[in-house]
Amino acid sequence: MTIGFIGGSGIYDALPLEDTREVDVDTPFGKPSAPLTVGEFGDTGREVVFVPRHGPDHQRSPTTLPYRANVFALKQMGVTHVLASNAVGSLREDLPPQTLVIPDQIYDRTKHRDLTFFDEDVVVHQPFADPYCSELNEVLADAAESATDADVVRGGTYVCIEGPQYSTRAESEFYRDQGWDVIGMTTIPEAKLAREAEMAYATVTGVTDYDVWKEDSEVTLEEVLENAAKNETAIKETVEAAIRALPEDHGCDCHTSLEGTINTPDEAIPDSTKADLEPLIGEYVE
Repeated sequence: MTIGFIGGSGIYDALPLEDTREVDVDTPFGKPSAPLTVGEFGDTGREVVFVPRHGPDHQRSPTTLPYRANVFALKQMGVTHVLASNAVGSLREDLPPQTLVIPDQIYDRTKHRDLTFFDEDVVVHQPFADPYCSELNEVLADAAESATDADVVRGGTYVCIEGPQYSTRAESEFYRDQGWDVIGMTTIPEAKLAREAEMAYATVTGVTDYDVWKEDSEVTLEEVLENAAKNETAIKETVEAAIRALPEDHGCDCHTSLEGTINTPDEAIPDSTKADLEPLIGEYVE
């Protein structure tokens, strides 16, 4: 089992890994946000592959992130399970900053992103009703509750906006009226790409602010960074505990999610496309 960890805002270095090495990876979709850090996690003997989503110095905006390269690079490294982290705003009074939320649903409000690996020469129609791996979600939530002192919420809807600007008040109130729970900028298309890559994927989100709906609170970068730093320890403790707890023989429907979803006949897919996408579709095409 090889586990990927995608670090969000405030998390730019790997977990405490041993025998680490940096791997410079090329993909058909360009280079990932940074060279991958690969190492063994503690006494588990489990290989962990880390990539900072925004780059080592937060150089990448939510819109222009190389999401496809990041996820494809993890797939090339043999990753089967991806644990991610996100900084998010709260849309509920009872989810204050420094709460950890393990969302189980997504509402996509992005506009300018490449949402799939399969946008040319091969068409894939894949179910996405449950965007996060439910089994990995349970592992993450159990880990957060056992390893941290943070308040932990299981489930909830993450509304993903384009950014990089924060919401208008009207938008924020609309999202609250829908009953959604947290708001961020980076779970899409990451969750979709992980599903296309047949990797189990789940995220732990750390609340940094109340967005702009709350009368006595208006989200600022200073507030986000301050609370992201406070959330960092709890998020890393959660991920470390989840890595230890994940059963060695864990498998789920995520790992066969491409089966029966490729709509393009095999003979119509160019050999060059088959070669480029071999880590994804090699099992399903000739």
